[in-house]
Formats: sequence, structure tokens, C-alpha cells
Amino acid sequence: MSIGTQLRRAIGRIGDIVFPPVCLGCGELAGSHGGLCGSCWSRLRAIEAPVCDVLGTPLAYDAGKGVLSADAIANPPPFAKARSAVVYDDMARAMVHRLKYKDRTDLAKVMARWMMRAGGDVIGACDAIVPVPLHRRRLLTRRYNQAAELARALAPLAGLTYLPAALYRTRATRQQVGLGTQARADNVRGAFSVSAHGRSQITGRSVLLVDDVYTTGATVKSASRALLKAGADHVYVLTFARVAPGAS
Repeated sequence: MSIGTQLRRAIGRIGDIVFPPVCLGCGELAGSHGGLCGSCWSRLRAIEAPVCDVLGTPLAYDAGKGVLSADAIANPPPFAKARSAVVYDDMARAMVHRLKYKDRTDLAKVMARWMMRAGGDVIGACDAIVPVPLHRRRLLTRRYNQAAELARALAPLAGLTYLPAALYRTRATRQQVGLGTQARADNVRGAFSVSAHGRSQITGRSVLLVDDVYTTGATVKSASRALLKAGADHVYVLTFARVAPGAS
């Protein structure tokens, strides 16, 4: 073993003593940095096949490739496909809350790796990555955009061009929490636009739109329409978590 390797390992052991690895879910001591303890891992529900080919919602049984859910057939979205890494239950909600409100931007790198695994089929179809933006007033209050943190971490993993300023909010909207399906859609209708420079960046390209949680899809549908209107070829959606059908 080289002296350099021995030195790096020694520094790593000292670092673990000063900053011991903790679980990203509960905050208790864990076996390694950037992971979950066994209890929290068992409570995180990954979304795996079979899923609706368009909406990415879990299906009860595998009916073959390209199967669509009833919702996708009845209400076709403006985006081409959507995928999510995990179900938005207690554990996923805790992680999103820490990223969003507790300055835990370090979680974005871990969450992005899970999104990378879940979104392989949509990532491969895209040229650029765009986060769902916050309105500038909310950004000043929160200081950072959790969707942008996820997109920034995901871009180098996916090999996509990161376009943080291509899409912006034209007006401040109410928070979606607590609103019904129609109220959510009304709240974000026409709330997004593409900047002049962003238009030149996305025209004729397939765009990966990134957000933290997919609930009813109102936000990403509105954002997708703005991107398509501005000249994007296709829009694909990737979120860390999604609310289970019927739970919104």
C-alpha cells in the first residue's frame, strides 16, 4: 500500500471521528456517509416496474411494454414521459423537507443518484436539463431552489447541459400544499415563461424538467407547456418523489 493511500485512509478515519456518518433519514449514526440506516432504508419505497409508460405511476401488474394508466389515456399530459425515484411517503417527505427548508443541500447529490437510476429511459432521450423555478420573491426568502439543487447535481451524472435560467415564473403563485387538483391547475396556469436566451438554448432540443415532488402534475404540466411553446422538441419530467395515485 502506498504512503498516499495510507494517508488518505488515515485522514478519512479522522474525518469520521470528527464528523461521524449519520443517516439521511433519521439523523442517527450510520455505517457510511450519504446513506440510510437499515430502518430508514426499509421505509423508503422505490418506484420500480411496472409503471405507466407516460405518467410513471406504479401499476398493479405487468401487462407488457408501453402500457398506459387510465389517467394517462383520459388526460394526456403535455410532456412526453414522467418518472420518479420513490413514493412520497413519510421517509421521502422527511428527506424533501430537509432539502427544501433545513438547508440540507447536501442531500441533493444522494437524491440525484436515485433519480438517475429511476429515470434512465427519459434521461437518455434528453439534451438539456431545466429545473422548475421559484418566483424571485420566494427565492429571496428561501435562498435557494431545491429543484435547481437536484438538477445541478443530476446534470453531470446524466451528461446533460444544465440550464438554470432558461425557465422562470412570471408571477408569484400560492403554495400548492392544501389545494385540490383543479385549484392546483388554476394556481399555476400560465405561471411560467422561457427567457429570450433560454429560447435559443432549448429550441429543437429535448428537455428534462426536474422537480422535487410530483403530486397532481399541475406544476410540471404548466412548465412543460411553456417550454414546448418556446420551441422545445419534447419535454420529459423527472422528480425525486411522487404522491401515490389517490393520495393527493
